Amino acid sequence: MSGMNEFIDNEVKNNDVVLFMKGTPDFPQCGFSGQVVQILNYLGIDYKGINVLADDDLRQGIKDYSNWPTVPQLYVKGEFVGGCDIVREMFQQGELQTHLTEKGVPVSGKAIA
Repeated sequence: MSGMNEFIDNEVKNNDVVLFMKGTPDFPQCGFSGQVVQILNYLGIDYKGINVLADDDLRQGIKDYSNWPTVPQLYVKGEFVGGCDIVREMFQQGELQTHLTEKGVPVSGKAIA
């Protein structure tokens, strides 16, 4: 396992919810990352945002780690959930909230009308 892979593995396994994204939660630098941030914030999820733009090795490393070609990537309790489209779809159908709750991650946001 490469050093970058170990770094990613460590982040994913030691934080309940991790979002590998372009930019930071306060300043997303792409629309897709921004959408996932909005969803997580709406649900009141405590999560760690990791900026892949800060490191080219990380940007490539996370794609290799998950075998998923794009960023953002959301992980819950060490498991890859998906990218923006999957997260948005799960959120709209209420599946994301259920998934988080089942994994023991408190969801405090409002339910979708």
